[in-house]
Amino acid sequence: MSDGRQARSKSATMRMFGVVLQAVRRRAGVSREQLAEAAKYSVDMICSVEQGRRQPSIKLIDAAEELCDGGGLLREAAKHIVQNKFPDWFEAYERYEAECAQLGIYENHVIPGLFQTEDYARAVFRSSRPILDEEQIEERVAARMERQRLLERNPIPVISAVIEQVTLERWIGGKEVMRGQLRHLLQVAERRNVDLQVMPTKRETHVGLAGPMYLVETQDEQRLVYFEGQKGSVLHSGSKEVSALNMRYAILRSQALTPEDSVSLVEKMLGEL
Repeated sequence: MSDGRQARSKSATMRMFGVVLQAVRRRAGVSREQLAEAAKYSVDMICSVEQGRRQPSIKLIDAAEELCDGGGLLREAAKHIVQNKFPDWFEAYERYEAECAQLGIYENHVIPGLFQTEDYARAVFRSSRPILDEEQIEERVAARMERQRLLERNPIPVISAVIEQVTLERWIGGKEVMRGQLRHLLQVAERRNVDLQVMPTKRETHVGLAGPMYLVETQDEQRLVYFEGQKGSVLHSGSKEVSALNMRYAILRSQALTPEDSVSLVEKMLGEL
């Protein structure tokens, strides 16, 4: 299914579920406020689900079934919602990443998702604004951990990553979480299909100032570049844009520490933490 068709299918099935939920709730004489209290969610969230703008959680479905005497209708309707493990804006890229032959990563704010521990990923999602509820956080953590199967997939992909030194110095989740993350990063760096490089903070020249990017080469040699910002994401497949960004990434790698020196730096930082 194409990206557009998948998005439309998900949207349509969410609207369908919202209509069913609203009808069941009204039939039972239950207000949005009462359902929100029973599900321990906000009234705004109930409204968003009924309008098809937000996917219902299992907790909400169970609460609505019990409070509104749904008779299993809501659980059955929920089965037909097109399920996306990742946010809509990430879905298109993730499918290419999962099947890639080569992957180049540049990150400047956080440890790349493919290398994150559960605790670190959970802390990252808890920093999100607007605030995610606990169920959303756990769903996204689970999806991120599943995404990491790429590291062990057969055929094995070749992965290189350049991360800013500041990402190692930013204690997302606190000291203990960061200790676990640095240990894990060293384990990742031991993999024969992964080259990990750190960009020193005191570097005087830097071609990556425009922000993070992920460069993918598929099994059939198609090349794409993905990056995201505050208000959206872009997946480039045009040869001119992709060629320019691959050149930029090659220069980034030359400006960063070698993999060996990068590992030594991470070990030093772990010892000092």
